[in-house]
Amino acid sequence: MIALGIILMIIEFFAGIPLLWTIGVILLVIGLALVLPGSLGHAVGGRRHHY
Repeated sequence: MIALGIILMIIEFFAGIPLLWTIGVILLVIGLALVLPGSLGHAVGGRRHHY
């Protein structure tokens, strides 16, 4: 999710579509919110490890 958010933000920078920036920021924040409990060892989305 973090990578997709960053990619959408970069595409918006070149294409000039504001909606992509908003979606990119939302995906980035959700991705970071899921990384935090995952890095602390808690299961996220029913999985303890993501490969």
